[in-house]
Amino acid sequence: MIDVLRVTNLPPYLMSDLQNAFTVHDRDHITDPGALQRIRAMVGGGDAVIDKKLMALFPALEFISICGVGYDGVDVIGAMERGIQVSHTPGVLNDDVADLALGLMLSIARRIPQADKFVRNSDWVDGPFPLQTKMSGARLGLVGIGRIGQAIAKRAAAFDMSIAYTARHAVPTLPYTYYPSAKDLAAQVDYLVAITPGGASTRNLINAEVLQALGNKGFLINVARGSVVDQAALIDALQKKVIAGAALDVYADEPRVPAELRNLPNVVLTPHVASGTVQTRQAMAALAFANLNAHFEGKPIPALVPEWANKA
Repeated sequence: MIDVLRVTNLPPYLMSDLQNAFTVHDRDHITDPGALQRIRAMVGGGDAVIDKKLMALFPALEFISICGVGYDGVDVIGAMERGIQVSHTPGVLNDDVADLALGLMLSIARRIPQADKFVRNSDWVDGPFPLQTKMSGARLGLVGIGRIGQAIAKRAAAFDMSIAYTARHAVPTLPYTYYPSAKDLAAQVDYLVAITPGGASTRNLINAEVLQALGNKGFLINVARGSVVDQAALIDALQKKVIAGAALDVYADEPRVPAELRNLPNVVLTPHVASGTVQTRQAMAALAFANLNAHFEGKPIPALVPEWANKA
């Protein structure tokens, strides 16, 4: 059987399929030194870090399958230089990520987790819960307008929200207002949702200036990557009430979340679970496996990363 390397934890259903079809090695526990010469593919989650140094250990490597839409930990350029194809699992998680984005928006606007704690702690007997913020009819700004961004916009429209976005370029076919920068967008909205890819080009895209523009009645929601937001600047803005609050699913150094964020009352936190439903994780695993199989069967790859898909 073909030798493949598991570089991160994977869902059990994906591991089961891999073990039935391939000889699977663990990155941290390769017991057969000769496997370094035989391994032809790597499989990892969206948190996988696969750089040139790692790839250099495997002379037979020809394919990388990422079980996740994000792949910013993979040196795609380095892989392309060696002819190593890279795939991911876009599309199948759009609905879940968009659903959670709306859930986080509602949760921070209406302080749902705090209200739950208010009831559980019997604080209600001492008086009513403070009034919160209406979300329907508010202004939404999307930092990124790909498939997930458009799915968020579709849901926000049901709340009668006005929708604007920023991206590398305006998309003429979309009916939403375009702003050329995150700062320009933030100044015009009540909810700023980050849903742009991670990586060097978007690192700290949402910085102190953007948060200042968002203002003390604005909320930041991040369902993109922790690297997209300057976390230190965000903590400072929350502590000083430069913005009204934040709802976060991703962080700079997962799973370690700073105590300053965990202790703030104007924050809602979830543990990187935007795609975390049984149905979607199974669909992601199936697509990751299909990508891998297609490569070794000489068939078209269902979901190559854009750099490869757009390669002339």
